[in-house]
Amino acid sequence: MDIQTTQDHIEPRKDRGKLILQFLKGSKGFFIICMLCSALSGLAETVTPQIVRVTVDNIIGFAPTDTLGPVVRSLLDAFGGADHLRRNLWIMALAVVVVSVIKAVSVYCFRVFNARGGETLVKNMRDTLYRHIERLPFQWHMQNHTGDIIQRCTSDIDTTRNFISEQLIVLVRILFMLIMSMMFMFSMNVTLTLIAMIPLPVIVWYSLFFHHKFRKGFQECDENEGKLSAMVQENLTGVRVVRAFGRERYERDRFGKQNSFYTNLWVKLGRLMAFFWCSADILSGVQIMLVVIFGVLFCLNRGMTAGEFIAFLSYNSMLVWPVRQLGRMISEMSKAGVGIDRIGYIMDAEEEKDVPDAQEPPMNGDIRFDHVTFNYEGSPEMLHDINLTIPAGTTLGILGGTGSGKSTMMYLLDRLYDLPEGNGTISVGGTDIRKIRLEHLRRNIGIVLQEPFLFSRTLRENIAITVPDLPEDELRTAARAACLDDTIQSFTKGYDTAVGERGVTLSGGQKQRAAIARMLTRPTPIMIFDDSLSAVDTETDAKIRAELEKRFGSATIILISHRITTLSKADQVLVLDHGKVAQLGTPAELSKQDGLYKEIENIQSMNVEDLSESPIRVTDPMLQESIAASESEAGMANDDHTADLSESENKEVNA
Repeated sequence: MDIQTTQDHIEPRKDRGKLILQFLKGSKGFFIICMLCSALSGLAETVTPQIVRVTVDNIIGFAPTDTLGPVVRSLLDAFGGADHLRRNLWIMALAVVVVSVIKAVSVYCFRVFNARGGETLVKNMRDTLYRHIERLPFQWHMQNHTGDIIQRCTSDIDTTRNFISEQLIVLVRILFMLIMSMMFMFSMNVTLTLIAMIPLPVIVWYSLFFHHKFRKGFQECDENEGKLSAMVQENLTGVRVVRAFGRERYERDRFGKQNSFYTNLWVKLGRLMAFFWCSADILSGVQIMLVVIFGVLFCLNRGMTAGEFIAFLSYNSMLVWPVRQLGRMISEMSKAGVGIDRIGYIMDAEEEKDVPDAQEPPMNGDIRFDHVTFNYEGSPEMLHDINLTIPAGTTLGILGGTGSGKSTMMYLLDRLYDLPEGNGTISVGGTDIRKIRLEHLRRNIGIVLQEPFLFSRTLRENIAITVPDLPEDELRTAARAACLDDTIQSFTKGYDTAVGERGVTLSGGQKQRAAIARMLTRPTPIMIFDDSLSAVDTETDAKIRAELEKRFGSATIILISHRITTLSKADQVLVLDHGKVAQLGTPAELSKQDGLYKEIENIQSMNVEDLSESPIRVTDPMLQESIAASESEAGMANDDHTADLSESENKEVNA
């Protein structure tokens, strides 16, 4: 099988804007209103210094109004002129209050619509990502750590949302204030404005210089946060294994080491950002100092008025703030860029798709493997030139050691992995499965895996998960066929018993039987049992196979097992050895032939004492597995009876 190898080092995307626009569907209207409100608040902020300037110079200071712009003069005339306003200074104070109220209302509307737009954006991103991930091939999921996927769908989404709602939208206000400030500053004193602009290119260049460093630092932090999340997810999922083998200290030390490394990355990035902001503060301070020094000199020697100087200082602070905010945006852009690239990695993964004119043929025909050869990406060949026909309505048993390709054949049949062109064909009823619509194919193939997965829900919900409105009698019929109904009835809450995460409160045999019952709730023409009876005792195994034969005699059944008794009633048995067909025939025929089947049958017919006293040293992996199966079977005789939850355990589970 593929080893999970999450793609960490992702190249920067060239179409980030296109991806963001895709996620902005449904929230663009809110953000447009935010931009308008942001621009209005910026306009109100730039108007206030002009009111102060006119009040100080022309109202209180008796300066002539001829130097003012036509718009300002018309406003003064509308309120009675400078003399009237000089006698009623409260009007100018009221003007400042009105402008402040407009700014406050604009900021309030900005916050409200920004919050709605941000949450709508996050919801759309989550929905889009989840729908996309659900349609990605099984192979993709095997190549990517679950914890890292979760981190991309949570932390990276929040990072993207914060940048768009708190940085990108504010960009409109920043640009608006820059333009307005520069216009008013040039209108008052061109020379002082040019002096004020001297440090600005240095600040912009400085911010761009650190952009690459920030991106690299944020990417390392994000990657290692994904690794930390994956480590936590694995340990919480496998907590029983950790406890059973006393690995708590090892796992704690392993987590602590990764956590310390992750923390040090943020500390290192924090030092870099502190240096950046400290240096930016120094440059901004130098810029303000230059404006104050030269502004005082201009007031003393070049006729600059007090009102102009006060207004110029206000506009200069408005000029410095956007430039500094631009630096912050660049650092946040670096962080958001990494998040968008990591999300884009998921969105770039190709979904499972049907071929044009995909068919929905009957699925009760013969199954044919024709010269099938297959290997997982980056792995040696798993199947080599498999030729096999499974007649409709028959039972095929598959026997083979670990890594012989048993499960791989079933994954290919169910198209969990696609068989590449030129590697043979798999057909059902004469139709190549690559031409069958995926939903139709999988709806007609029932599969129970060797390691069944149960959701953290009740037994009823787990068994009826494919048919939510399944009637009670059909639910219990499926459970009885899996020899599970009596066990469930012994639980305090019966079918409403919660099974815990991944079915942790059930024994291995109970989980396998629950998975079998789940498959039987929707009878399919093809049923696959991938070593799914390995955790039940021989008696229960026989009962389940008898029920299957009685209820689904017309279905094509594929049994993968290491247990000869499980395969004894099969119409034919396929023996795989390192991905090749070693033997094929009926159980009776194979029992008479020299080969692996006969050797395994002889070993499993011996009792445990004979196995332990035998002087034979078996080196073949398949025979070793057979011996292990025989020994474990002896200790499993009452597995499904004694391993049922006791009354006290039931109470604990129900609690």
